[in-house]
Amino acid sequence: MLRLYGLVVLLHAWVGWRLLPDLAAGTAWAAAGLAAWLVLSAGLLPMGLFARRYANAPHADRLAWAGLVAMGSFSSLFVLTFLREAGLLAAYALGWFQFRAWSAAAVPLIALLFTLAGLFNARRLARVKAVDISIPGLPPALHGFTIAQITDIHIGPTIKRPYVEAIVDAVNALGADMIAVTGDLVDGSVLQLSGHAEPLARLAARHGTYFVTGNHEYYSGAEAWIAELRRLGLRVLMNEHVVLEHEGESLVVAGVTDFNAHNYDEAHRSDPAAAMAGAPRHAAVRMLLAHQPRSAFAAEPAGFHLQLSGHTHGGQFWPWNYMVRLQQPFTAGLRRLGALWVYTSRGTGYWGPPKRLWAPSEITHLRLVAG
Repeated sequence: MLRLYGLVVLLHAWVGWRLLPDLAAGTAWAAAGLAAWLVLSAGLLPMGLFARRYANAPHADRLAWAGLVAMGSFSSLFVLTFLREAGLLAAYALGWFQFRAWSAAAVPLIALLFTLAGLFNARRLARVKAVDISIPGLPPALHGFTIAQITDIHIGPTIKRPYVEAIVDAVNALGADMIAVTGDLVDGSVLQLSGHAEPLARLAARHGTYFVTGNHEYYSGAEAWIAELRRLGLRVLMNEHVVLEHEGESLVVAGVTDFNAHNYDEAHRSDPAAAMAGAPRHAAVRMLLAHQPRSAFAAEPAGFHLQLSGHTHGGQFWPWNYMVRLQQPFTAGLRRLGALWVYTSRGTGYWGPPKRLWAPSEITHLRLVAG
């Protein structure tokens, strides 16, 4: 924690060094305001990650809220300050010497606007996103089969029961044939969060609700959460499948553990081929629920038609949407990998800072259609 504080202080000091002298030369009160912002931010930011270790609820959640808002706002402030440095070089080359003064004021103002807009976008209920997926040879009985996908809710210090209840109500209103919950549901233990996850017991669909683990379940005590979600009535798929009979046709729904689960429990190693083992090859649709999009490279040769994933948050807020592409093959939306369709949701909640910017949250309403 001391190392983290040291890094945080250095980064804040760099921003102050690059902005405060130019800001003070123009408007002293603006410089004083930015200085106060930087001092407060440097003190609060680590609390977003560590508050629940060192304080008791509800104080821990309040500290976490403040720290996570500080994390999101400083992210924008730091990135914009860095971009301003490149702008200064260009301005000097072109003789635009006034750029130095007004950009020093513009950077914190834009960062504040980004923070407020991102907070609004993160806290509002995720919009329903309708997606049609074309399956070659789909039987008429399965044409129009619907799946409601939610993912990456991250129940934790800033996402509580009312937020989850609103999501459950919106999903149930869709009347989907099945519901898929593709991981990263929680950020905390069953003891801390079971009451906030309880509304998930009300999820209702003709063929039930299916869940697969994400990486954050392993940070939060995966075995305990698996047991708790089963108690709530969700079917947890651990490298296994079920066969749904819908209007006389078969549909395979398989699920794998998180791509990195073996780092926490070797028995949970993700295995799409094992999830398919024994499934009827005549099934018209073979669907895989996998938290991380990169499971697709094993899912495609295993014979799946469709993979539903999350994990990326679509980058959650600029500019991290560009960074996600370095770690995952698909960032958001419907993509093709050989014979496999991969749909990657931007997530239904958010992780860490309550901030979404140019990466809206979603409740996905997928519909299978004949190709």
